[in-house]
Amino acid sequence: MSALRPVAALGRSALQAVGFIGSVGILVEQAFVKAPTLVFKARGRRLAWSNLWFQMHRVGVRSIGVVALVTFAVGAILSLQMGPILQQYGAEATMPAIIGIAMLRELGPLIGAIVLTGFAGASIAAELGTMAVGEEISALKSHAINPIRFLVVPRLTATIVMTVCLAILSDWMGIVGGMVTTEATLGTPYGIYLADTFNAVKPVDFISGLIKAAVFGGLIGGLACYLGINVRGGAEGVGNATTMTVVISIVAIVVVDLLFTYVFWVFGW
Repeated sequence: MSALRPVAALGRSALQAVGFIGSVGILVEQAFVKAPTLVFKARGRRLAWSNLWFQMHRVGVRSIGVVALVTFAVGAILSLQMGPILQQYGAEATMPAIIGIAMLRELGPLIGAIVLTGFAGASIAAELGTMAVGEEISALKSHAINPIRFLVVPRLTATIVMTVCLAILSDWMGIVGGMVTTEATLGTPYGIYLADTFNAVKPVDFISGLIKAAVFGGLIGGLACYLGINVRGGAEGVGNATTMTVVISIVAIVVVDLLFTYVFWVFGW
């Protein structure tokens, strides 16, 4: 029997993981079902737009500076790393295409989402966790207010929308970072760099990145809301939920990004 204990432990872990993924999926599905009706229902049952704007400001606007700085630096790093190698083979003219496609398809959405995890995911989980510990969520239920409508929908919607917006900012800042560094190291004029970039990238590069960003935003918002609402154990539980939100969100983003990249490769996108 002792030889089977590791197998049993692995099975329990797998079942817990499947149950966790299913629970998060149900929460996100309920939020998406309620979101369209909240826009058009009668007064008093609609989505609180002021709450949505506040969440969008907190989640996205406050992240602009950090996202812009990080992606600018990533574009510059790519240029510095690849410049000497490409120059050895006389292929430095391909630098704009490499950086542009890499930022639009991969690095822009990915880095923007990871940075947003720290701003949005941790903040949402801590806020909802504090409300759960203080029994504020139970109070909402006792007043016949659906927590998903009142708490989850604005936060999930704001996270998805702002992740897409930040992905666009990340794309541009990464390209600018590569352009500035390439001009300084290889002497490529800004105009030629931008022209080569726009000639190399295609609409599918941009659209595929935005699709990834929207899914990443849903992952961040869904995980943060689920872990926050289900906090148990007081202040320690809030801290654990915040930590788990960041860790699980980053792992989920990278894994989903891999799956998307493989699917796009299979379909030739």
